[in-house]
Amino acid sequence: MSHFIDVILPLPLERFFAYSITPAEADYIQPGMRVAVPFGKSKIYTGIVDRVHQEEPVAYEVRDIEFIVDDTPIVTQDQLKLWRWIASYYVCSVGQVMRAALPKSLMLESETIVLKNEQSNHDEDELDDKEFLILEALENRNALKVQEVMDIVDRKSVLPLLRDMLDKNYILLKEEVYNTYKPKLEKYIYLHEHYRDEERLKNLLDDMTRAHQQRNAVMTLFMLKTGNKDVTKKALMERAQVTSSVIKALVDKEIFIEVEKAVDRVLDERMDGEDLYELNQDQAVAMTQIKASFEEDKVTLLHGVTSSGKTEIYVRLIKEILEKGKQALYLLPEIALTTQLIGRLKFFFKHQVLVFHSKYSLNERLEVWQHIIDAKEPYVIIGARSAVLLPFQNLRLIIVDEEHETSFKQQDPAPRYHARDTAIVLAKVKSARVLLGSATPSIESYYNATTGKYSLVELKRRFKNIKMPEINMIDLKVKHHKKRMKGHFSDTLIEHMHEAFADNKQVILFQNRRGFAPILECETCGNAPQCPNCDVSLTYHQYKNQLRCHYCGYHTYIPKECPTCSSTALDTKGFGTEQVEQEFMELFPDHKIARMDLDTTRGKNSYEKLIAKVDTGAVDCLVGTQMITKGLDFRNVDLVGVMNSDSMLNFPDFRSHERCFQLLTQVAGRAGRTENRGKVLIQTYNPDHMILQQVSTYDYSTFFREQLEDRYQFKYPPYHRLIRITFKHRDYNFTQESAQWFVNALNQIPHGVQVLGPEFPAVARIRNKYLTHVVVKIGKQHEVNKIKGYIVKVRRSFEAIKQYRSVRCNVDVDAY
Repeated sequence: MSHFIDVILPLPLERFFAYSITPAEADYIQPGMRVAVPFGKSKIYTGIVDRVHQEEPVAYEVRDIEFIVDDTPIVTQDQLKLWRWIASYYVCSVGQVMRAALPKSLMLESETIVLKNEQSNHDEDELDDKEFLILEALENRNALKVQEVMDIVDRKSVLPLLRDMLDKNYILLKEEVYNTYKPKLEKYIYLHEHYRDEERLKNLLDDMTRAHQQRNAVMTLFMLKTGNKDVTKKALMERAQVTSSVIKALVDKEIFIEVEKAVDRVLDERMDGEDLYELNQDQAVAMTQIKASFEEDKVTLLHGVTSSGKTEIYVRLIKEILEKGKQALYLLPEIALTTQLIGRLKFFFKHQVLVFHSKYSLNERLEVWQHIIDAKEPYVIIGARSAVLLPFQNLRLIIVDEEHETSFKQQDPAPRYHARDTAIVLAKVKSARVLLGSATPSIESYYNATTGKYSLVELKRRFKNIKMPEINMIDLKVKHHKKRMKGHFSDTLIEHMHEAFADNKQVILFQNRRGFAPILECETCGNAPQCPNCDVSLTYHQYKNQLRCHYCGYHTYIPKECPTCSSTALDTKGFGTEQVEQEFMELFPDHKIARMDLDTTRGKNSYEKLIAKVDTGAVDCLVGTQMITKGLDFRNVDLVGVMNSDSMLNFPDFRSHERCFQLLTQVAGRAGRTENRGKVLIQTYNPDHMILQQVSTYDYSTFFREQLEDRYQFKYPPYHRLIRITFKHRDYNFTQESAQWFVNALNQIPHGVQVLGPEFPAVARIRNKYLTHVVVKIGKQHEVNKIKGYIVKVRRSFEAIKQYRSVRCNVDVDAY
């Protein structure tokens, strides 16, 4: 009998492909192992084995595998189950889920290698300049990678050139598979066994009276070794204050032995954790209620006001799980949050904390993956959205903190999954418990809690009964009219900031826009520089002296004069965090300010450095975008200023009021987290706005009720589900035409749901591609899977039409 395996390839393919294997391989291969397989004309991919079987496919010619990569599965059966659910629910392929889940180091892909054809007889006069350069490089090197060829000829597109050279028999092309993982190596120093005897060591030290540094190094190593820990070369050099040449001399004399070992990048040394804090009465009651709802196997929503001590409850639950030898997952929306929480969790759990997020290197992510699948130790895994896709072995608890955050939803590329919803499904697969936590729960989660689908646990008071911050509105219309503004700061805000600084307190300023100003405008003709690739104006960044596009990254210099009318009267409109920072320095020259936005947090450790500055009191004021609103715990912040709340209220989105309420409540919660009651000042042109009034009184229930009414009336979640289908193409009319064809085809099926569009969004062109949206609203009376099936059916027909093959069609489930 022939044997076959179904292989998941990291490509957007709707089905798995079968490959033939030998009977011996069939006995050895298990689902979840990696195999290198040929696909297409010459490419080799790493695929994951889905199943081993004996059913020969008839639709295509079956090929053999290249080789087996693993000895044991690197993907668990439960993971494969979750991948299938994500692919089915979010209308994408399992291969796309695999590409999102696996660290790149595990996905070996072949690379095209360029070799010189030794049989070729060519005349140098026949060669053009670029061909000559490539062949000259091949004279000195055995082989070149495609990237190296690009560097040599200084061209991005070299495949036509290589194809041409292949046709002329100048070169040969070959596919080679590379493993990109490199273990981290550390040099350790040991005393030669000859000198481990005390008498010999004493004699050696007596003989080294002239070689002071070498003697010092030997004595330091001996002292460090008394702690029974291996000593790294780096630690020895620092402790003994000697150079590497001193260590080398001792190695050459065979007094020291130098050994290179692979060390862990992601785990701390084994240590005992600290004792937990005592819970107060409210926390203890909440803890009992959470455990009771876990017994009923329900998802639990913990609605606790800011600074009510939710993290202490999480820590207590995690400790119980780890003591049982099981794994816990702690999901957070923002890397900035993980930075502050890592310190807290390591205080209690030391070597049992693993971190996983996008700022980690490929090698670090692979090591985290390996530790979790090996499960030699019970770990708590703390991470952003992608951590939900890790290969958990014995997961028993999932905590989704700040569950309302939109950054839990993946936008591009596919799979466009929501980490909170995926975590709930993962918990069902693994028989784990789920706790969602937030001070401002999403409308959907709170609705599920009020209808009994989830359990609701509430913490209504702050820890130690500290009062909630006092929130006041500052009417910008009145302040401008009375000329009481200095830049974008009202006199009231300046006065309160002076008071805070006088009391040695810190201030947070929130402005949800980065850069100096969103628009640079000519005062003569009104022209504002636009991005050549997107339908947006360029944002003025004074720090880099650039105009930048926040959609595609395009940037250019600041013009000295208007490119349209040559006027030098250029002025900025609106303001961002950079401008707030500059105005602060003019108003408070004796105080230090730090800025937290995407521009200042690009480096791996940039979050840690910024947060450490605020924690240690090195800065008096922190200005930032929504990054600073999410769960950060600064003990000395007494005042929070919101520079302008109106831009959030007037955003064209059915969730704008919900997001505004959440952002303002969350940023208000950063104030007064210790003894003193904090103050929050919100600058606005519309102080009587319903949402701002609800924020000022912390009236979540009224806000929830009114939003729910609107959602019901206009058919939005939680009463209806939304699927957004996006079409992208370089031609404006063709994008509209292709989307219209899709809508017409979908409406020919008797589905009974509302299909809106096609409609161009507010920003209709990004990266030189026009976008148009079609929104499908699915009510509770409809079968969601059936509607998705219709959409997939129409998309298949759409992609089969030759003229529409150049149009990108993306389906985003629960898009908003």
